[in-house]
Amino acid sequence: MRFALLYKSGRPETNQPPSPKEMEAIGKLMQDMVHAGVLVGTEGFEPSAKGARIRINSGQFTVSDGPFTDNGIIDGYAVVTVKSKTEAIEWSQRFLAAVGEGESEVRQLREMP
Repeated sequence: MRFALLYKSGRPETNQPPSPKEMEAIGKLMQDMVHAGVLVGTEGFEPSAKGARIRINSGQFTVSDGPFTDNGIIDGYAVVTVKSKTEAIEWSQRFLAAVGEGESEVRQLREMP
């Protein structure tokens, strides 16, 4: 089963990368995930000021440039292959422990036939 682990820091966005301490903890966790054979891929996102949101309503597109101020901003993600949702949650909890705060949404990916 594949899951996306979507990380939301809940902190105001900055243009600063994670601290060296955070990077060390995240790096160790990523190594653990690779050694366990569960990590498919992971990335952190640039601030929302460098992005855009696109919506369609009644066939009309609306494009809004960032920055966005809502608390639902996704700061990064990982895709994992695990045996269960419980295992995906455990990896997500380990990530949150490494970064110290925030929330993670765990979503199972739809497998295409």
